[in-house]
Amino acid sequence: MKLGGFQKMTLIDYPGKIATTVFTVGCSFRCGFCHNPELVLPEQFPAPNNMVEEFFHHLSKRKGKLEGVCITGGEPTIQPDIIEFIKRIRRRGFLVKLDSNGSQPEVLEKIIAEKLVDFIAMDIKNSQTNYNKAIGLKFDIKKINKSVKMIMESGIDYEFRTTVVPGIHSEKDFEQIGKWIKGAKAYYLQEYREQHILDPKLKTKTIGKTLDLQKIKKLLRADVKKVGIRENN
Repeated sequence: MKLGGFQKMTLIDYPGKIATTVFTVGCSFRCGFCHNPELVLPEQFPAPNNMVEEFFHHLSKRKGKLEGVCITGGEPTIQPDIIEFIKRIRRRGFLVKLDSNGSQPEVLEKIIAEKLVDFIAMDIKNSQTNYNKAIGLKFDIKKINKSVKMIMESGIDYEFRTTVVPGIHSEKDFEQIGKWIKGAKAYYLQEYREQHILDPKLKTKTIGKTLDLQKIKKLLRADVKKVGIRENN
C-alpha cells in the first residue's frame, strides 16, 4: 500500500461514526477540479516506507475510541493490496468505509462479495455523455455503469456524490444523472471551491459561472430517495 497520510480523527468522513481517514496515493482519473493533486500524482508525494505501520499503530492506540476507518485517495481500488489492507483493518474490529470513483468494478466486486466494507461512497463525475470531460481522459463508461449497478444492488450502505463544477457541469447533466441512478438511496451535491486543484487552468472555464445547487437538488428529487448538499471544506 502506498499511503499519503492519515487523519487521526474525523466526525464527518464516515456518516454517524467516529473514524480515522487514511489517504492512498495514485488515481485512475485526472479530474482538473481535484483538490488533492498530490495524491493523484504519486511522483509528487513520496510516501515514507513506514506509513502503513504508523497507521496501524495509530489504530491500536485508538481501539475502543474509534469506530471506523474511511479509506480514500486518490483512488484506493488501484492499490494492488487493497483487499488485504481492508482485511487487516477489519481484523482489528473496525468498521470500514470505502471512497471510490468506480473505475475498478472487478475490485469492487471482490470487496462486496467478501463483505469487506460497511459503507461505500462513489463519486459520479458527470453524466454518462460528458464523463470524459470531467475526468480528464478517455475511459470506458461501461465500467462506471457496472460499479453503480453493483453498489446499488449490494445490500451495503452507500451514497453517490458529485462535486458540482460550473463550466464542467450543467443542469442537464444532473437531470441525466438522476435518471441514471434512479432509485438510489442517497446522492450528495458537493460545493466546488477553487483553491488547490489539479489543473489551475480550469479557472478559465469556471470564472464568472455559477450553478444553483438548490435548483439541481429539486430536479433530482423525483429520481433519488435522498438528495443533499455538502460544503466542500
